[in-house]
Amino acid sequence: MEKYKARLEEIKSILNQDSIDVNKLRKLSSFSCPNEGGLRSLIWKILLNYLPSDRKKWPELLKRRRNEYRDFVRDMIIRPGYKENENCELDHPLNSNPSSEWSSYFKDNEVLVQIDKDVRRLCPDLFFFQKPTEFPCEEIKNAADAERYQSLRKRVATTQLKADEVCKNRLGITNFKSDPKKFKEEQNEYSYLPIGQEAHWEIVERILFIYAKLNPGCSYVQGMNEVVGPIYFIFANDPDIEWRRHAEADCFFCFNNLMGLEGVRENFELVLDNTQLGIASNMKKLYDMVKANDVAVYNVLEKQSLKPEFFAFRWITLLLSQEFKLPEVISLWDVLFSDSKTLDFLIHVCCAMILIQRDQLLSGDFSSNIKTLQNYPNNVDIMHIVDKAKHLRKK
Repeated sequence: MEKYKARLEEIKSILNQDSIDVNKLRKLSSFSCPNEGGLRSLIWKILLNYLPSDRKKWPELLKRRRNEYRDFVRDMIIRPGYKENENCELDHPLNSNPSSEWSSYFKDNEVLVQIDKDVRRLCPDLFFFQKPTEFPCEEIKNAADAERYQSLRKRVATTQLKADEVCKNRLGITNFKSDPKKFKEEQNEYSYLPIGQEAHWEIVERILFIYAKLNPGCSYVQGMNEVVGPIYFIFANDPDIEWRRHAEADCFFCFNNLMGLEGVRENFELVLDNTQLGIASNMKKLYDMVKANDVAVYNVLEKQSLKPEFFAFRWITLLLSQEFKLPEVISLWDVLFSDSKTLDFLIHVCCAMILIQRDQLLSGDFSSNIKTLQNYPNNVDIMHIVDKAKHLRKK
């Protein structure tokens, strides 16, 4: 307890300096960040390179970034058809011009529907994401802008209705067949809040949709919701109301920076699977590390054909967000974010997880071992795994 208090005071002292010693902050945070007074929220913003070490630059940077994000919302969530094209002709849904905003709108709907399915199920054991946010999108909340700005949840509902079975009658007239009961059940799986309110999962949906729009090469890949979720959770629960007010914008840029770290985004890009940057390469690094540290465990994995795709694909891609409960994931991410080589240390953590289950793996058959790795035992302390990973790195 005394060591914790001393570390807490040292971190507070660092954060209060005009010029923050980021290297020292990383070192102290590698033992897990304290959360008193919203310190973790602030530390993550620094470790994810959102806030610079010079505190004097914060006000201007935050104002610029938050305004930039609001512009993204206005430009990318706005309903098409309200802008005019270069020839001053009103755009319309049947416009075949590639530059038509309606054309982009329909293409984006495919991505949006997938995002919607994923975020509505975010952290099902935690009610937080179903609760209304204090700060819904101003454009959507404001009745005066209701005709210009369409909430994503309405857009998804409209898209799903229009995607119902299409058939033609004898006269060649197109008819739409839908199953109202099935559609209603799907929409009510998670009840929508009243108009003017937004649930936290809807905020995450907007973040991911804008990210997909700005990054067409990667777009949205299933699982990104599990990566952005914990970051938003920390920011949206900051005790400082001003930090909470801008949790959405701040989370967007921190998520963007996290995806920009070496190797993190590449894990989501299938085209890189067979390169030195893709997820396949990282899974091979993991198994090579296991072999170098415990050949007996490696031989079992090989003999039983326990391929890393069966479990390590999810571990590495989702930064272990699905293997532990949220409080443990947050503590683990304190350590990962504090490391200058996040992905490298993540692979060491994954190796530690395998080696800690050594006795179970050596005595188990394929069925029991795959169960152990796909449903990692919850009786292992996360910091024990971190300590083991640090020891492996030093070897």
